Amino acid sequence: MDVARLTIDQIREDLARRRYSAVELVEEALRFAEAENPRTNAYLHLCPERALAAAARVDERLERGEDPGPLAGVPVAVKDVILTKGVRTTCGSRLLAQYIPPYDATAVARLEAAGAAILGKTNCDEFAMGSSNENSAFGPVRNPVDPERVPGGSSGGSAAAVAQGTAVAALGSDTGGSIRQPASFCGVVGVTPTYGRVSRYGLTAFASSLDHIGPLARNVRDAARLLQAIAGRDPMDATSAFAPVPDYLAAMDGNVRGIRIGLPREYYRDLASETGTLVERGVRLLERLGCRLEEISLPTTDYAIACYYIICTAEASSNLARYDGVRYTWRAPQAETLAEMYRETRGQGFGAECKRRIMLGTYVLSAGYYDAYYLKAQKVRRLIARDFEEAFRRVDAIVTPVSPFPAFKLGEKIDDPLEMYLSDIFTITGDLAGIPCMSVPCGRTAQGLPVGMQILARHFDEPCMFRIAEAFERAGGFGGN
Repeated sequence: MDVARLTIDQIREDLARRRYSAVELVEEALRFAEAENPRTNAYLHLCPERALAAAARVDERLERGEDPGPLAGVPVAVKDVILTKGVRTTCGSRLLAQYIPPYDATAVARLEAAGAAILGKTNCDEFAMGSSNENSAFGPVRNPVDPERVPGGSSGGSAAAVAQGTAVAALGSDTGGSIRQPASFCGVVGVTPTYGRVSRYGLTAFASSLDHIGPLARNVRDAARLLQAIAGRDPMDATSAFAPVPDYLAAMDGNVRGIRIGLPREYYRDLASETGTLVERGVRLLERLGCRLEEISLPTTDYAIACYYIICTAEASSNLARYDGVRYTWRAPQAETLAEMYRETRGQGFGAECKRRIMLGTYVLSAGYYDAYYLKAQKVRRLIARDFEEAFRRVDAIVTPVSPFPAFKLGEKIDDPLEMYLSDIFTITGDLAGIPCMSVPCGRTAQGLPVGMQILARHFDEPCMFRIAEAFERAGGFGGN
């Protein structure tokens, strides 16, 4: 078997025909992941016992003639900010280097209930804070397309694992583009569902009002299958939505004729030439498939970066206050007083990016600045959401670039935080509005670097988003034709 080329549909067929067992598949995936990982550092650790136990359960169900589940035997990687019972979850931070959770995240439990085998935990920016995956305490992830370049962040490890073929699919988390941007840089599919569509129970909080869990996969159908398995109301998460989960695969009939696609002028005006050319080519393919194109405006886009980095840093400073050395984190050994323990533990344990965001967030929440910054940012957030509401009265979906440029070189932007933050300019608006959005490959540059095209839809209208993406894929759009 060639793990790097398998899809979920192929695995389902192969297991049904007994071409190999689920245990054999997972053993090969683990071997391949261990062999490939030194090149990319995509995995922080593998969990072979757990993966093989899940595969054995699938084989037992098959032997008894029972339905093994929609994800039976599928090797899946999980970003290391998502809790896994009995398996180390570090969040890419020195503070949690030895933390072993006592429970599973709901998304992980639902994956395994569907028959998936969790191979291991993927590397990520510390506490999911970053756009390049260079902020992990355990070293950067390298892009499998070009190991001298970043895979994108913060879910770069999950994107790299799927791109290099060591996992058939993966879970990531997205706060301002951390699924879609790595998907674009690595040439895979990445989905950020509607806020509340997937339970956040067991997701380590970065910015609670913006955090999403979503899938990364090699094709649209696989991403839809993963989302189908993890979506839905969860009593353990009060922010999870009661909205019913439709059959995503049923929406993929290849027919997009008459679908109205909005092209926001603010997203296309300053694109790098190759990125712009490839996205424009993808848009024209959608037009040939029968979509109706219409130029629209999202006028508050220019304020999105400032709005996002005020809100996310404010929430981060609050959420990260719990990592103080008192309970379950690493503790600085040389402290003699309680105040010293707090100071030394947090000073030595957090990396530079986390410290930067804690400082910014504490500042905008402080007395005298709350109204001037945080409250004003929340008002701008509402204006951004209103822009989308107005746009979706005229169109069914919106298509934009994912990033202004393809994957950049390791170290190229790490010393310029503002330049790094600007790489999220096309993705953060979807998170601020809480709408579903995804990245699909739309070709490669002359250097062979992948470029992604972003599709955004109305709240809970993932079926429309998947229909457009799958029709685009079916028509050869992933190759940039």
